[in-house]
Amino acid sequence: MGKVLLTKSDHIATITLNSPPANALSTDVLTDLSEALDQVEQDKSIKAVILHGEGRFFSAGADIKEFTGLQNEDDYTKLARKGQQLFDRIEHFHVPVIAAIHKAALGGGLELAMSCHIRIITEDAKLGLPELTLGIIPGFAGTQRLPRYVGIPRAYEMILTGEPISGKEAFQYGLANKVVAQDDELLDEARKLAAKIAQKSGPTIHAVMKLLPYAQTSQFKEGVHQEAIEFGKVFGTEDAKEGVQAFIEKRKPNFKDQ
Repeated sequence: MGKVLLTKSDHIATITLNSPPANALSTDVLTDLSEALDQVEQDKSIKAVILHGEGRFFSAGADIKEFTGLQNEDDYTKLARKGQQLFDRIEHFHVPVIAAIHKAALGGGLELAMSCHIRIITEDAKLGLPELTLGIIPGFAGTQRLPRYVGIPRAYEMILTGEPISGKEAFQYGLANKVVAQDDELLDEARKLAAKIAQKSGPTIHAVMKLLPYAQTSQFKEGVHQEAIEFGKVFGTEDAKEGVQAFIEKRKPNFKDQ
């Protein structure tokens, strides 16, 4: 688990994304994150998890350069489903996962944060799904989770423009539970909240974690399934190739709507 670190103390596990500079969600990072969750599941003493990113960002998104190594529509659909399955696992985890977000949670980074149960964020953090600016679409259930928190009209605006919102706005819109002024306050606030949860009885925590997902609509799984299919289709377009290449070359893409 070289790209993800795991520590445990006082019934709380801390999982740290450690893939500088951007903590991009490569296949290796997703695999290491899954292994960290395996270890937490095996430790019956853990009652809460804190997830955060080492360095400059929580996570600036998926590893775009990795996309260039994929060839077929089915490869992209499989990639989307891999991320979706991991994030679904987090959302249905047996103990709460608290995302502590600083500086940026963009694209896959925001999709990861939205799969967590609680989000604490710094005021100046940037949160968004900028995929359309690259000629692609969210693929790790972002189109399905974002509307839950910010409402459908604002989700349309955020996804279609690709423009991020601030941590302060995320709190106002219901995307974040708490907001702190400075980066150095973030983990302290997350630990305080995790400690309050860890004081509770394990069986009661596990029961609540099973019950709350019933409040989700029955269409969610179908929406996630369709997102993976559309993710694969979009990556077959010329605009997707141009958008990804433009991102890598740090230039503005020239989309031709095909």
